[in-house]
Amino acid sequence: VCVVTGACGFLGERLVRLLLEEDKLTEIRMLDIHVRPQLIQCLEEIRGDTLVSVFEGDISDSELLRRACKGASLVFHTASLIDVTGKVVYSELHRVNVKGTQLLLETCVQENVVSFIYTSSIEVAGPNANGDPIINGDENTPYTCSLKFPYSKTKKEAEQVTLQAQGEVLQNGGRLATCALRPMYIYGEGCRFLLGHMGDGIRNGDMLYRTSRPEAQVNPVYVGNAALAHLQAARALRDPQRRAAIGGNF
Repeated sequence: VCVVTGACGFLGERLVRLLLEEDKLTEIRMLDIHVRPQLIQCLEEIRGDTLVSVFEGDISDSELLRRACKGASLVFHTASLIDVTGKVVYSELHRVNVKGTQLLLETCVQENVVSFIYTSSIEVAGPNANGDPIINGDENTPYTCSLKFPYSKTKKEAEQVTLQAQGEVLQNGGRLATCALRPMYIYGEGCRFLLGHMGDGIRNGDMLYRTSRPEAQVNPVYVGNAALAHLQAARALRDPQRRAAIGGNF
């Protein structure tokens, strides 16, 4: 049994669809602030023998989280309040992204969930104030950065909270394993940000707006590949030999 928070989001929905192809899953629990009936109807047609359950509500609702996590062994925490334009007040970003993650981790400990995978963001790594590039970087690439944007700060704090929970003792005496993934900018079918940029470009005389340096290059990730990365992380945490090496890392 696994829980997917943000299950109706761009990445969350694709992850749910991918999980439905897994043979060993008996139930997928979808948790989101609002669950579209059309999506549930579509998933019902392809779910096979896997039960799809809906938990609709706020990430700060401790009772909702308890019901969603009870009896589960794995949580994918993709839910996040995304704001790259500064329109959302910091207190709300912190409530959802940081406090929500903390509460969910506490619930996992109480309900004996053994694996927790957090969807972080490349935003937690940079760029720094100088805009210094990261070329072919990996987890070990040194890069000094002081985060300026509220969204980036809350994602970084939530990631730290997640990784610090590695090895927490569960109610039944077991241990929680956590890891975080830092996907690049995600694109693919149904991406509302991409559709928004395209709409702006059309209204701007078929010219896209650009706010970065002309020479700047990025490597966006396809939503299906981002979802697969989460699934691969879950498989690794399920493997006793790989669990110790991956747990507590991004």
